[in-house]
Amino acid sequence: MKTVTENLMDPKGSIVKLNNTPAQKVNILMVDDHPENLLALEAVLTSPNYNLISAHSGKEALKCMLQHDFAVILLDVQMPGLNGFDTAKLIKAREKTKNIPIIFITAISQDMEHVHQGYSVGAIDYIFKPFQPETLKKKIEQFVKIHQNHQENIIQTDLGHLLELNKVNKKLDRTTLNLRRTEALSKAISETITDTIVTFDNQGSILSVNPAARSMFGYQAKELVEKHVLKLFPKWEDEVLSDSSVSFLSTIRQSVGKIIEVVACRKDKSCFYADMLIASTIVEDEQIFVCTIRDVTERKQIEEVKKQRFNNLEHIVEERTLELTKSNEKLQIEIEERKKIADHLFRSQERFRIIFESSPCLMAILSQKDLTFIDVNACWTKYMGYSCDELIHRKINSKNFINEATEMYIDLNKKIRNKKIRYETKNGEVRSGLISTELIDIHSEPCILLVLTDITDRVHLENEMYRLDRLNLIGEMAAGIAHEIRNPMTTVQGFLQLSRNKVDNLSTNIIDLMLEELNRANSIITEFLNLAKNKISVKKKQNLNAIIEALSPLIQAEALRSNKQLKLELGEFPDISLDEKEIRQLILNIALNGLDAMTSNGNLTIKTYKDKQTVVLQIKDEGHGISPEVLSKLGTPFFTTKETGTGLGLAICYSVAKRHDAQIEIDTGDEGTTFSARFQLMPSLTNA
Repeated sequence: MKTVTENLMDPKGSIVKLNNTPAQKVNILMVDDHPENLLALEAVLTSPNYNLISAHSGKEALKCMLQHDFAVILLDVQMPGLNGFDTAKLIKAREKTKNIPIIFITAISQDMEHVHQGYSVGAIDYIFKPFQPETLKKKIEQFVKIHQNHQENIIQTDLGHLLELNKVNKKLDRTTLNLRRTEALSKAISETITDTIVTFDNQGSILSVNPAARSMFGYQAKELVEKHVLKLFPKWEDEVLSDSSVSFLSTIRQSVGKIIEVVACRKDKSCFYADMLIASTIVEDEQIFVCTIRDVTERKQIEEVKKQRFNNLEHIVEERTLELTKSNEKLQIEIEERKKIADHLFRSQERFRIIFESSPCLMAILSQKDLTFIDVNACWTKYMGYSCDELIHRKINSKNFINEATEMYIDLNKKIRNKKIRYETKNGEVRSGLISTELIDIHSEPCILLVLTDITDRVHLENEMYRLDRLNLIGEMAAGIAHEIRNPMTTVQGFLQLSRNKVDNLSTNIIDLMLEELNRANSIITEFLNLAKNKISVKKKQNLNAIIEALSPLIQAEALRSNKQLKLELGEFPDISLDEKEIRQLILNIALNGLDAMTSNGNLTIKTYKDKQTVVLQIKDEGHGISPEVLSKLGTPFFTTKETGTGLGLAICYSVAKRHDAQIEIDTGDEGTTFSARFQLMPSLTNA
């Protein structure tokens, strides 16, 4: 017991002792009933490391086993009383000694039957007399080493156990310290709190009370301990629980974690109202209830006073209610009127909001003070390209609104009525519109209602109708006058050719110049005739790529003359109905215009592909693009930007496209211009 206490109190010292323990002699037990045999064994095994112990019988050997621990036992087989086999059985039957190696030494029979019997009772070796001293000595040394190794393992195991015990002790010390602190804190709280704290078991027997119980109930702690908790609440038992302790405990369990109101009784039989909070815990497998009791008599008195005052107030309220009822009737009428006005205002605002949001016109509300956006409708964000968050509380840019008549900025502070303007969107697109403004007040703030009607499509339609009208007019004129102009030109051309052969008349150079001009006039009239309204197209189903490939050498030759390149990107699509001559003229006109628009080293790309129900012919150049002023007039007869141009090339292209029921689209920018002609597929060839 002394050793255990020392180890617990000073585990580090114990570890040092275990590590520094000097090597002790190993006990070896020699058992033989003949003293001369014992002397012989002792002479062989004498060593400073061995402690040789002799026993002259089996019983004496068993007594030695109780007093010492042995590394090995040398046991004679033939002995009076307990022989070697019986002694070995008893040694192996004992838990503490069953693992000690036993070597039988005998001078009797060497039959295998005896050897097997020796091994069966637990021997690990069987030596016959006379034995070889060196052999016995070596065997004993090996068994001693095994024993020493086993002892070292036991020491290391004990060392590990001590280390673990050290950790447990430290943890236990910390837990004990925390427990002491908790107990001290609980005691301080229990002694200083004004509420009574009662603990009782699951039978209702009081286990402890804090000092506050004396001032609240008048009982000493010893008067309440081991008494039933209902001693403090007799009225509760009478009124609620009858006389059933089982019902009491059931109610207690249901009330855990809740605050319940009870009537408590003091030692002098006086009663008071109290709030009781019940908690539950398990201590050593036993359920313990902790009850906190707070005197709420003062609160109850205040509540009674409040109740009385409330009753008095009720009487006053009844009187006032009669007065207010009459006033309320008058107010009700006024409220109804105001409600009608509010409903009308709400409907008006709702109608305005619906009109504002649903209007096809671009609408915005601006602050008159600084021209910042207050609100915009969906149409404004759709056309302008800005989101509401990008506009609200931002100042409007008046420079984006240009008066088409004066080319000046619009002054939004002035009242405007349907003024035609150009305006710019977020992505830089310039559109046309009619702008109007109206001064309004919103929540007493002067505002401007800006209404913009987008007429871009209408302007484009008007321009297209104007161009088509001119085409129709020129077509009608071409059909009527081309024949009459060509007849006299033919006569003049014939006489000039006759005069060319006569030396006395005009010089050959003059005649050649006149003939060249007549040929140019004739080519212009030929192009002019292509605009004729009644011109008939000879169409047949053929492949557009074949026409382009046939024309490509001519276009490539023209491109190489100005150090430019032609690229073909021809896709796969079915044949369509085309007039080859007219399509060749359309491709040549657009391709030559593209070559003229580019500088040296430029690339002209002709591309074809199928897009849904159409076949697209696309001719793209790498020029500087077309200005908006020129773009709006493209296709108008006799409009040209070339010095020697007739202005009929693109007009003829539009006329050819119209006769083929095709659409021409133009996409232009700083990186070049793309002309696209979309030809409709025949319904029967759609799935080809």
